[in-house]
Amino acid sequence: MTAESAGAKRPAITLTPSSRVRVRSAGPEDKAIVSTGLFRGLVSIGGDNVLAIELDGTDPPLAEAPKEEKGRIRLVPISALLAIDIVEAAKAEEEKRSEPAQSPGYFR
Repeated sequence: MTAESAGAKRPAITLTPSSRVRVRSAGPEDKAIVSTGLFRGLVSIGGDNVLAIELDGTDPPLAEAPKEEKGRIRLVPISALLAIDIVEAAKAEEEKRSEPAQSPGYFR
């Protein structure tokens, strides 16, 4: 390891909306449910937070689930998360702040 690589800053890891993710969560009978798609954000349901994932239809369907999953929103409880892979991170939208309009003639 060189001094240059040791001192280099790594960007902070953030999970931003519109990032492509692969989420593994607890499922029935000790099996993991894999959900691949776009992270849409956090949703609060009854005081519990869940991840909202817009499925892209690339995962093998569960035996009891319909085969057409593309476009569905899957809500995954935080307590059921096993792993989150960030496949492609989306850049966070920066806040747009506008300066208040100044009246002409004042404070020149």
